[in-house]
Amino acid sequence: MNNNFSKLKDLVMSMEGDFEKFYDKGNAAAGTRVRKGMQDLKNMAQDIRKEVQDMKNSTESTK
Repeated sequence: MNNNFSKLKDLVMSMEGDFEKFYDKGNAAAGTRVRKGMQDLKNMAQDIRKEVQDMKNSTESTK
């Protein structure tokens, strides 16, 4: 399995506590951390998407 997938899972799991603090307890600082984590997730997803597209294109060009 790709290392990026492991990083993605780790990032999502690391935000669990802050999601609970924000949504269940209304902790505003946790909300800020959730927003930062979601931005990191977005950037990571975009990087993985680009990597997959590049790999797909390089495989197609060798056929």
